[in-house]
Amino acid sequence: MLAGVFEGEGKLSIKEVPEPKITGPDDVLLKVEFAGICGTDVHILEVPPGHPATPGAILGHEYVGIVIDKGHNVKTVDIGDRVVVDPNLTCGVCRYCRRGLPNMCENFTTLGIYLNGGFAPYNVAPSKALYKISKDVPLERSALAEPLSCVVNAMRKLNLQVGDNVVLIGAGPMGLLFLLMLKAQGAGKIIVIEPAPFRAKIAKDLGADIVLNPKEVNTKEVIMDITELGADIVIDAVGNQFATALDLARRGGTVLLFGMNENALPQIKQITIPRYELKIFGSYISWFSFPQTVAILESGNVPVEKLVTHKLPLGKLQEGIDIMKRGEGIKILINPQET
Repeated sequence: MLAGVFEGEGKLSIKEVPEPKITGPDDVLLKVEFAGICGTDVHILEVPPGHPATPGAILGHEYVGIVIDKGHNVKTVDIGDRVVVDPNLTCGVCRYCRRGLPNMCENFTTLGIYLNGGFAPYNVAPSKALYKISKDVPLERSALAEPLSCVVNAMRKLNLQVGDNVVLIGAGPMGLLFLLMLKAQGAGKIIVIEPAPFRAKIAKDLGADIVLNPKEVNTKEVIMDITELGADIVIDAVGNQFATALDLARRGGTVLLFGMNENALPQIKQITIPRYELKIFGSYISWFSFPQTVAILESGNVPVEKLVTHKLPLGKLQEGIDIMKRGEGIKILINPQET
């Protein structure tokens, strides 16, 4: 079969590889229907790499598929089920797993980054990584389960109250998922800060009340005019906006740091945090959030499929990566059954 294989040094190849087979009693063989391109995939292919990955691994950690075979121990899914994949595999026995923090696992690994993932017609995954989802859910919606699960985890930390005013910094794929979730949970005014016209328009189309270009306006002045006190909640979905987020939150407000950037070294006025009793949270990937994510997708109340801008065959995977690099797409789905 053909697969999208990471070769190291920024190189991605569409090459022939053996079809995977079940080798263990807890293995499940999937026919992959869609796999999404993530910003992490783009970072993996940078030189030097912005994110580590295993050379020789099939990339693609956001995917959905059909169970076509399973090991004799597997009880949670049946042949013919559609499943979404939690690609983050944890050991369950390390010090953090035993504290109930599997997303901090000391032996953490990931399908589609360190192990073979979804940019291939078939994939073998452990049954513990799979969650059944109704076939009535549009396939494009199901394909966004993994990124949505990360946002679901983050949203739990916010203690969002109906009517809270929220500033969302960044309207990339994750920022726009936050936007949809904030609307579904009854946020008041949602103010998005985004300089890229393409992303800004999509944010407006998806229901942002106000979209500000920080290159054109004084965002703090505008936000203070709108909210009077500052935002109840500020979300940094970029990864280098900590100082800005602190500046935009009201006294007693909440700042969520979600985006990640290894090179971000913010200069902040630390006294702001205790003096104004700001609540600062970080959030990393999912944390027992896939069951809730599946329920959200099945409800239809959060139409994440609206983020899908491109659907491409496997043979155009590099084209999809390039579209992401140019900032001309939001969610790009790869169909590995087509070349």
